[in-house]
Amino acid sequence: MQSIDEVHIAPLGFEYDRILGPVKQHGVDILYLLEHDSPGSPDYHDALKEELDAEGIEVRSRTVDLMDIYDVLGIVTTLVSEHEDDIVRVNVASGSKLSAVGAAIACMATDATAYYVHPEGYAYADRNERQSYGYVGEEVLPTYPIESPTHDQVSVMHYLEEANTDVYTPKKKDLISYAEDEELSFIADSNPANDKAKFALLNANIVDPLERDGYIEVRKVGRQKQVTLTETGHDVLRAFRHKL
Repeated sequence: MQSIDEVHIAPLGFEYDRILGPVKQHGVDILYLLEHDSPGSPDYHDALKEELDAEGIEVRSRTVDLMDIYDVLGIVTTLVSEHEDDIVRVNVASGSKLSAVGAAIACMATDATAYYVHPEGYAYADRNERQSYGYVGEEVLPTYPIESPTHDQVSVMHYLEEANTDVYTPKKKDLISYAEDEELSFIADSNPANDKAKFALLNANIVDPLERDGYIEVRKVGRQKQVTLTETGHDVLRAFRHKL
């Protein structure tokens, strides 16, 4: 029988006890520390890792931009997908405000649980010192499930990112050809009888929902319609690329 691990994910900012406390409380098996992608770190980061190791916790580090919501969102959703059979909890109190937003959204888009850690008090010193001390418990944040893009939609967004160049912009017919080559479910499972049916399926399952959410832009050029990713679409692709 496969064992179920208690997995926690925590941005590593200017906190110590707010990471260590809940990890010890829940008997965590694996802790992912999301470390900022800039050189240099406070000395107590190493001390925290040593104490976690002494507690018998497997620590795995991942480099991420803690000031980028979509970077945090992407790594958290990816890690959750890698532990779909485990219990996954995400600490939203241990990093920056932006990392907290990214982590919380990731939990809404997955089955992970977001929690906020309460310290005993705060110690506002310089930015190389811990920002709080002590641990008095945590509370689970309320969840408001959001609908993430489907595998087919992420796949098409990935194609748009790769295929769009300075000299060529994909058209709807290109998306259909790509979907057929990759055997995407919206085409493969429906077995459309003709091109008109294929375009209807493409619009209903891919183009319309992605355009409505602001992830793609469709422009009419002559008799054809060109499709491009928007800036938001690029960010969303970063967040959900693991679905590929």
